[in-house]
This record gives sequence, C-alpha cells and structure tokens, in this order.
Amino acid sequence: MHETDLIPTHPSSEPAEGLQAAALRAQAWYGEPFLHAGENPAVALAPGTARRGALDSALAEIEAGRRTPSSRWRVRYGLMLGLERVLASPTPATAAGTELRRHQVDALAGMLTELIAANQRAAEENGNGDGHGAEAADAAELDEEDDDFDAGVIDEDADEAAFSGDDPGAARRYRFRHPTASGKTIAAAGFVEAARHLGVLILTHRRLLVSQFQRDLTAEGYAGRFADAIGSGLEPLRDDPITIQTYAWFARHADEISRTAYQLVICDEAHTALGEKTSAAIRSFSEPVYIGMTATEQLIAKQVSDVFPASVDDLPLADAARRGLIAPLRCLRVPPAAAINSVPIVGGDFEERALAAALDHAALNQAAASLYRDRFGMTPGIVYAAGVEHAYNLAQEFRAAGIKAEAVSGRTPPVKLAETLAAYERGEINVLINAQLLAEGWNSPRATVCFHLAPTASRRVYQQRIGRIMRMHPRKEAGIVVDFVTKSSTHNDRVISLHSLLDADFYREGARVTPAPRRRQQRRARRLLSPVPWLVPVTPDVTRRLLVIQREWQRIDPKFLDDEEQRFWATIAGRQIRFDQRAEFARKFTEGRAGKGALETFLSICAAENPNRRLRMTALADRVATPVERADFDDLVTLVTQAPPWEKDRAAGVRVLLRAIGEGKASAPEQILARWTWKLARATRKTQDRRASQEFPEAKRLLGAVANSRGHRHEENVAKLVQVARALPLTGGAALLASAEGYTPRANALLDRAREELGAIEEIAAALADNLPAPKAPARKTRRRRKKKKPAGPTSEVAAADGSPAAAAAERDLGAGTEVAPRAPEPAAAAASVSVSGVDAA
Repeated sequence: MHETDLIPTHPSSEPAEGLQAAALRAQAWYGEPFLHAGENPAVALAPGTARRGALDSALAEIEAGRRTPSSRWRVRYGLMLGLERVLASPTPATAAGTELRRHQVDALAGMLTELIAANQRAAEENGNGDGHGAEAADAAELDEEDDDFDAGVIDEDADEAAFSGDDPGAARRYRFRHPTASGKTIAAAGFVEAARHLGVLILTHRRLLVSQFQRDLTAEGYAGRFADAIGSGLEPLRDDPITIQTYAWFARHADEISRTAYQLVICDEAHTALGEKTSAAIRSFSEPVYIGMTATEQLIAKQVSDVFPASVDDLPLADAARRGLIAPLRCLRVPPAAAINSVPIVGGDFEERALAAALDHAALNQAAASLYRDRFGMTPGIVYAAGVEHAYNLAQEFRAAGIKAEAVSGRTPPVKLAETLAAYERGEINVLINAQLLAEGWNSPRATVCFHLAPTASRRVYQQRIGRIMRMHPRKEAGIVVDFVTKSSTHNDRVISLHSLLDADFYREGARVTPAPRRRQQRRARRLLSPVPWLVPVTPDVTRRLLVIQREWQRIDPKFLDDEEQRFWATIAGRQIRFDQRAEFARKFTEGRAGKGALETFLSICAAENPNRRLRMTALADRVATPVERADFDDLVTLVTQAPPWEKDRAAGVRVLLRAIGEGKASAPEQILARWTWKLARATRKTQDRRASQEFPEAKRLLGAVANSRGHRHEENVAKLVQVARALPLTGGAALLASAEGYTPRANALLDRAREELGAIEEIAAALADNLPAPKAPARKTRRRRKKKKPAGPTSEVAAADGSPAAAAAERDLGAGTEVAPRAPEPAAAAASVSVSGVDAA
C-alpha cells in the first residue's frame, strides 16, 4: 500500500473514544499537540478544519500500522502543527529561550495562515503550481572551488525564457522579506523550533555562511540535531536532522538527497537561488516545504517570486527603521573623482575589470584613505572596492594613512579569513576592504561606515551592502553610508545611492534617510555626522521636486536647481519670507548660489505679494538698484500705481521708481521713460500739488481754475499754467505739470509739449522724486507707542536687507527720516504771480 493512500480525501467520522482522546493518541504518535490548553475540542477539531484533517490522517496512518508518521504526512501537517504550538505560547521563543520579536512572529504567523489555507482547500486545489508568466533571472552560479569568486551577481536585465512545464512543488514554496540586520536568522530559528519533528535542510550561498548558521543555531539550542547530508536510500539516524549546505552543493547533489529525510528546506538569501541550475534543483526536489528568506526590495516577477510564489510576510526597510529594528542610516555624498560613464553594465552591474581600471589609481586610493581618516578616524567600517587587486591596493594606502585596515577576498584562505573577521570584532582591525565578499550574510554589529568606493548599478547588491551596518550596537548612533555621487544626483543616475534605493525626495547631508524609530532609545554614542542646514531635491519626479521646493524653500540650496526651479523657489520665497529672515536669505544671493533670474523673480514677487510692508519696500528698492528691462519695469510701475497692497505706501514706492529713472536704471526709450515718469507723478498728485503750492503760492488757485473751467477758457487757463510752470524752478514746474489735467485735445497737447520742453526726463524724474517725502523708519517701541496714541496719519516704513544691492540707497532714505521742508518762493515765482491775477474761472 502506498503511503499517500492512507490520507483520506474527506474527514472521517469522529472516533468512538472522542475527539480529545483521539487528539492525545495522535500527539503521542507524532509529538506535537493537536489540542492546546483552553481549547474546545468540538471547535478546534471541527470537521473541515486543517487540524481535523491532520488528526483524521494521523488516525488513518495509526490504524494502518505505521509507528511513525510518513514523510508525506509530516510535509503536509508537521510544520503547521509546530507553528501552532510555538505561536500558542504567550512569548514565542527558540529552544534557548530567545524571544521572537513582533516581525519575526509575523513571519511565522503568515506561514501558518498559508499552511492552514492550503490544507483546508480541496485536494485538487493543492496540485501543481503555475510556473508560467514569471521570467527566471540568470544568476551566476556559485562555485565553491572558484578561489577568485567574491559574490554572484544576478543579471537584473537579462530576460531568460520563462519557466514552462509542471512545477509540482510550487504550492509548497513560500517566502518572506525582512531587511538585513532585522534578525532573519532568529526568524529561521523560530521555524526550526516549529519543525521539532521534521528534517530541516538549510541552504545558503557561501561556505562562510554555513559556519555562521551553525554557530547561530548552536547558540539557540539546536546543535544536537546537526547531521551530515542524508543520501538517497539511506535511513536517517533521527527523524529531526538539521543539515546546512550551500546552493552550489545542492545544485550538484539534488538528485542524490533522500526524498524522505527532509520535510522543510529553508533558503537563506533566496534572491541568490535564482540561477538556472539552482532553481532547476529546487523544482526537481519538490517534496518538502520551502521557505525563502530575503532582504532585497527587488521582488519583481522574474526574480524571487518566480521560484517562491507565495509571500507570507513583507517588512519594508522603512518600517523596520521606524520600529527600531535596525540602526538608522545617515548619508554623506562625495563628488566622484573618477568618471565611470564609459564603464559598461554587464549582468546588472558595472563590469568589474573596466570599473577597476577607472578607479584603481594610486592618487585616488590615497585620496580615499585621507577622506576616511579625516571624516571618520578610527570608526569601524567596510570599504567596497572594484576588484580583488583594488582591495589590496586600498588596504595598503589605508594603513599608510594610519588606519588599521585589512583586505579580504575569495583568495583569502578560510583560516586567515576567520582570524581577520575575529580580529575585526575584537577591535584590532577597524576597516575591512573587500570586493563584494562581505556584501551578504556576514554579521558585525560594530560596523558603522559603509564606504561605496566602487559604485554599483544593482539595487540588490547595494541593499545587501548597507545591510552590514544596520545592526544595532550600543556604541553606534547610526550607520553612515558614503555614496560617491554628486550632491544633486537623481534616481535616474546609473549609480545606485541610498536615496535612490529608498526613493527619497531630497538629500540633506548628515541627516537621517531612514525614518526615526517610534520609541527613541537613550543615545549612548555621539553623532558622527551632523545635519547641515541646506538640502537639495534628488527625486526625478517633477511634481515631487516642486513639492519639496515649496515645502522646504527656506532650506533649499538653489545652487543645485535649474533655472526654472530657481525661479519657482524664488517665487515661493518672495511670498512667504519674513522680515527677520531677510539677512540669512540674502546670503544665498550674495554668495552666488542663485542666478540673476532667481534674484529678479524674488524681488519682484516679494515687492508684489509679500504681506510685510518693509520687505515690499526693500525688495522694490533692491529690484531697481540694477538695470531693469523694459517689460519688468513696466510691471513695477503698474504694481506701485495700481496694486492694493501699495495703497498706503504708494508715495514711497513712486519715489523709489522715480529715482531709478533719474539714475538711468530703467532700460527703455526716452518716450517710454517719459510716460512712466508722468504716470508715477500723477499717482501722487496730492503730494505734488502741495509741493507746487510751496514753490508758488497761487498754484492752488491756478490748478482750481484749470479743473473747474471748460471749453476755450479751460484751454486758456492751461496755457497760463504752462507759462507759470516754465518760469518756476524744475521741482516746482514739474510738480505743477504733474498736478494739472487737460479736458480737451488742445489742452492735453499744451501740457504734453510743456512736459517735453521742461528738461531731460532723468532730471524731471529726479525732481519729482525730491518732491516726495522720504519715508520714515521708526523704532519698534516708537511704533507701538504711536499705535496706542492713534496718530492722525499713517507713515510709510522702509528698511533695507543686510547685504542687499540697494543698501546704500535705503540707508540714505532711512537716515533722512524727515519731511521735505517747505521752501520760500523764489524771485521767479513772485514774477509769475503777476500773470495769475488774470485767470478766469468758469
């Protein structure tokens, strides 16, 4: 009789001795409980449940005379029952008592959920999995005997033909993703604890990691179960062996392994098991349950999910950092000294020989050693080189710089490698330099700096690298990632950076890139990198870049923005800047970090839309301190003469613009300058009227006659006004002509001709500006007192920003601080008064 015939298709009827007695009988037969404390047998073992199916199948095998469970039964129900036992404990733990953390419990719980669901489905639904539609990645197969091998690189771009055909074990292959340093080994130990009565085969991709897994499981209390690989046809000495081997060994010996000795296969670093030979070996050895553990974010269709279709838990790197499971990460970007644009990408990463040819130079190696010494001193770290020779050359330069450094590679003998890693843990070595040898699996909590001296184009390789510094340590405040890319490098760059891996929106030197933990622990180490006050957007998405600029405009360094983004930044700043921020903000322009276009945009927007009156005035003065193009100056004239925000400061704004015209700052033809000058003067007619009255006492009566007359009498009065204006000094004549308004074409022509003949337009503008009172800048206390006393009339305020282009002009205005004193009528005004006596009014 075949052992599969003993598994009933449907649950059998309840045994006569009752469910509880049957559960105890099955427990004694297998070793795992079918009922837990406090459970109701009728509910926990109800027909149709997965546990009832396990009980019925166990009873069937017992009745058939089996003294121990068949391998088929243990594959289907053994891990499920073991997980229920572990998770039923108030504090799930390993055999040594190490309590599982929440995310590790989540992985076990997710696996239990999948197994229960699989066992509760109909038998026909537990058949072959679908291997179609997922493209297999072409991995470089690991060869234990290749002494020059450092790490296999998966071709992330090559498209191999999708796997086709029956894949009978696909339904029993699962995966979970936890970030490096979050404790995947302890999670694996939790599965080993659940597989207390199962044979367990653990696969990893390096011989070094085999020894490491043995040490970790020994520490968790499972050393007594270790056994050599059990060949086909051999009976295991125990029913719960644990064998740890490499993928390379498994690919060569899959057909020789016993089909009944192992019911659970745990695949460490599952993303390295995707090569053609390894994946074929996994599919051929289809009987056990597989659990693939990985840390890579790249779970795309043609990768891990092809070989391990079902996901039982997914813990993103950001969530692990937020929970405090891994050390935070800070970043430092260093502009690269060597160009790698010509280095080709082969197999998903830079071609090693070409990369080494570009980077392995004595000067660059010395500069790298000096950089590490100056920035990090004796801080323990890992340096990634572009090849084995590059690693040894770098180690020599690091030692010459006074750093305790050592190079390791695939050529390093195993004994020496173990001694070197042990010396690193003891603190006798502070820097390990390698070419991908320590990119996966190796653990060292004291490692703090990850030095990407050899860049990578593979997101998977990059994530595995930084995983070496993400383990918590009492003397490590945060891991430091050094990327050799430009500070404004976006995610579109061929070189992977920490910000592109995490899809971060901006780079701020020294700041945390991963989220802060929800519960802050007391810091026991000082911060190696302090955040700088500036930042720069690095996301390639235009909308997100603009959102960063809008949200962080005060900290944005405009030097790294293009012209259009600089103008957008200047627009936001002009609207929102406060008066007390003006000096700090002005430095970004005085230091040349922003272009002329951004400065002009900022001043224009600030003058037009900023709610602070003093800032508006300062911005206007700064804007016209340098030559202004015709269109821009026309906008300023319209702004000052018509915009509501300038209603209370119109006279002061007109004074600034008239001075600019008088000093030749407006770039426009003379006719346009004249139009602007008289338009600005008319906007302050009341003030100009008062000044004309000071120069010529009869000016009010003359202007009143012009305003109140019509027809030919109006034209005659305009002619007399023009005659008086020509006889007055320039300031008085300009004020009189600015205050007059004609109602007929002939009257307007007389006024226009008189304005043209009054003098040069620059002189007229300067005279009209002198007619306007200089604005005052009262002290803060004085201003508060005046508000309490409710003064009769408002005063205009102006203040110049420190370091602004118009500081001298603004200080001159602020220094005056007094109204223009009335002048006594000059002789010419007295002579002109004779002609006013004959003015006719309508």
